[in-house]
Amino acid sequence: MIIRDYVPQDCEKLAGLFYDTVHSVNKRDYTEEQLQAWATGTVDLEEWNRSFLNHNTVIAVIHDTIAGFGDMDETGYLDRLYVHKDYQNRGVATAICDVLEQSVPGGLIRTHASITARSFFEKRGYRVVRAQQVERDGVMLKNYVMECEKRK
Repeated sequence: MIIRDYVPQDCEKLAGLFYDTVHSVNKRDYTEEQLQAWATGTVDLEEWNRSFLNHNTVIAVIHDTIAGFGDMDETGYLDRLYVHKDYQNRGVATAICDVLEQSVPGGLIRTHASITARSFFEKRGYRVVRAQQVERDGVMLKNYVMECEKRK
């Protein structure tokens, strides 16, 4: 596995990986209506590219396939973390988080974790601050505000 920096040419592939991951990996924890509201299949690629460029965004590549990606802003907010359905439980998310968590200067790292991702983050030492309901296109989705202290 190689972890590399994001380049704008990745954006469309990441949008596809995002959609596929949500609709396959997260389907055990969310309804079809919730999955469709979360990942509609259409993203504003210019906006996503701008966001990826403004954040520290890394890509995990295995055998020339993008296996996952994640991005974190300068405040320590882990915005997106998605792993291809065929590369689950292979250390991809761990490798991405290891890089991103070390990139922030501050001590506190935060994320909004899905029901599906909660246990992954708890194993990394994150704690649930609170459960919350977020609205996407009129549909409510449960997730968790989580945080942890940066590892030394």
